[in-house]
Amino acid sequence: MMGLGSMVGTGVFVSIGIAAGVAGPSVLLAIALAALVATCNALSSAQLAASHPVSGGTYEYGYRYLNPRLGLTAGWMFLCAKSASAATAALGFAGYALPMAGGGAAAMPWVAMGSVLFFTLLVLAGIKRSSWVNIAIVSVTLAALGGFILFGSPSAFATGSSNWTPFFSDREESPASAFLYASALMFVAFTGYGRIATLGEEVREPHRTIPRAIIVTVAVTAALYICVAAVVVGIVGTAVFADAPDRQATTLQTAATAMGSRSLALLVAIGAITAMLGVLLNLILGLSRVVLAMGRRGDIPPVFGRLTEAEKEPASAVILVGVLVTGLAAIGSVETVWAFSAFTVLIYYAISNLAALRLPDDQRL
Repeated sequence: MMGLGSMVGTGVFVSIGIAAGVAGPSVLLAIALAALVATCNALSSAQLAASHPVSGGTYEYGYRYLNPRLGLTAGWMFLCAKSASAATAALGFAGYALPMAGGGAAAMPWVAMGSVLFFTLLVLAGIKRSSWVNIAIVSVTLAALGGFILFGSPSAFATGSSNWTPFFSDREESPASAFLYASALMFVAFTGYGRIATLGEEVREPHRTIPRAIIVTVAVTAALYICVAAVVVGIVGTAVFADAPDRQATTLQTAATAMGSRSLALLVAIGAITAMLGVLLNLILGLSRVVLAMGRRGDIPPVFGRLTEAEKEPASAVILVGVLVTGLAAIGSVETVWAFSAFTVLIYYAISNLAALRLPDDQRL
């Protein structure tokens, strides 16, 4: 559930529209290819987390299996990329929630900062409370997406093949170029499983539990993305996303509106809101654990590497992450944030795979 809360968010509500506008109906194959690459990445992360179950994820793996410079690089890449992603999720929540509440765009930064503050306090209350709230959030999101697939499928099939041809888009330099570009965009939507690995110290039987959680998360997410994309392409096609980029941010609402169903559009909006909140919650959790690990090693002030005596929570690390994400939510640019996040994520996972190559044979799964 933590993995799904991290992954089922902007990937399904935003990235599918962007990738569909680039690749056309072949976005379904692009999602499958991205899932395959993500699975290779996920298996590396699973092996590392099982053999070295401590807070910090690739930051710790880089130190243990490679060298301190690569470990430190991974830590900073994760902090930069995911702090920006958390701020974007907060802004995305505000963007969906304000129209439903009748608010204006001027209030968006304030609503975003308020959501960061709320979830920072929630994470400070402990991992168990955070986990229960996450389960509730993910359940609503999955219900909304399930409803979209269930009620949208008849309309998607009714359109026949008109929205599926040509299958490969030639909007880029070539169909192959467009397809691979869409695959790269969708790969970023599968990178939430790293959050599972960062919680290694707080999981029972990590050697067994973490690899299973990562594999199940990637499989469920891939199936969900492909089903949603098939319904979207069947209902509205892909030209609408290429010709009107502003609709990419509300991909599922565009499809629901095209069906003439206000109730389905409302359900999708609620699902988008909970998805953004789920991403925000899980990013604050994961980021705080990386800050904890960096504080323990002295790469940042040691005060951030301490746990509270009563609850054994990294309170100072959580507060630092809350302040950082709040600041980015107040001043950040969504477009710049996504490009920067994608770049730093690729470096982060390159270090993960280099570390996995150094695992002793007896620790490989």
